[in-house]
Amino acid sequence: MKNKILHFINTLSLYDYLLFGGIFFFFLLFLILAILFHRKLGVAVTLILSAFILLISSPLAYIGMHTYFYKHVVTLTTVQDLVFTDALLIRGDINNTSKQTFKECTLMFGISKVSTIKPLNKLYPYLPFRRKTLVISETIKPHEGESFKLLIDPFSYPKNFTVIAWSICR
Repeated sequence: MKNKILHFINTLSLYDYLLFGGIFFFFLLFLILAILFHRKLGVAVTLILSAFILLISSPLAYIGMHTYFYKHVVTLTTVQDLVFTDALLIRGDINNTSKQTFKECTLMFGISKVSTIKPLNKLYPYLPFRRKTLVISETIKPHEGESFKLLIDPFSYPKNFTVIAWSICR
């Protein structure tokens, strides 16, 4: 857990610092204004609620900002269950469609089962029975791509399954 937090802090960009600084500034501003308007109870309560709503919604702002600034497309070209060994081979490409240069991309793969009951097929991708992570440390310039190959070993699942890939690029 400590390594994940340190990795998150080390990979923050200028936009992240500006976003978190702005949220913290407005949070403190709303609290100070609430203290100044303590005689007007309605205004003070509204400012305090607004400050905490701003603080609670900050992860959504972080996700939205990364979605906007770091657009990319992950394409799986081959998902092959190997015959002579208990392994799964996944090949694909990640393409940078943003204006930013990616220094690092973390690709996450989830393997989930497929059911004959259609509503369960919408639930299973959120509950994969196997997960794997791949970190691409090479820089990816705007409008360029990088191919990847991942071998999940050991892997044996006799029924139908699906592979879902998502990524975070910085």
